Amino acid sequence: MSTKTTFIISTFLIAIAIIVGAALWNQLPDQMASHWNVNDQVDGTTPKFWGVLMMPLITLGLMVLFLVVPNIDPLKANIAQFRETFNIFIVLIIAFMLYIHGLTLVWSLGFTNFKMSTAMLPFMGVLFIAIGFLLRKAKRNFFIGIRTPWTLSSDYVWDKTHQLGATLFMASGALAIIGGFFGGMTSFWFLFVPLMGSSLFLVIYSYVLYRNETRS
Repeated sequence: MSTKTTFIISTFLIAIAIIVGAALWNQLPDQMASHWNVNDQVDGTTPKFWGVLMMPLITLGLMVLFLVVPNIDPLKANIAQFRETFNIFIVLIIAFMLYIHGLTLVWSLGFTNFKMSTAMLPFMGVLFIAIGFLLRKAKRNFFIGIRTPWTLSSDYVWDKTHQLGATLFMASGALAIIGGFFGGMTSFWFLFVPLMGSSLFLVIYSYVLYRNETRS
């Protein structure tokens, strides 16, 4: 996917989110749900103005950041090698953010007969699987990927760490999709335990690879 296409699709999705929020304005409560705990209970609210606009604005900021970053990275030539894959990821993360926004609007309209975790996790799982594909393609750079002092110091350590990271993130995504069928605290364990465990392991793994490389 080209960068131009990515910009057009992302901008269109954000614009649709703002338009839908504006169209529903009079039907939404003055205080909208903004946060759910691990038991799928609302434990935070926000004024309607921010409930309608905050997520689209955050998403707009992310889009700008993701589109600018590849142009300012000192290793932008490496990013160019997997830019099309990264562009697909940008569209997916934009779509995910606005999907969460849509769920919030639906909930605030009074349609509360669903579990937020059950609705969120399948999409999150797909997103983690997409991250796995991105990691498999990623070349060494300062902004995108598993950035530890050791991966940034060696192409070999970067490549080996990202090969394993791709597999672990895809597996974490598959578990997140499965966790979506349970909801509540169980979903929390299916999502965060594999993700945190994989992230910690990859940091250690990159260090071990670097030590082995510098000793040889």
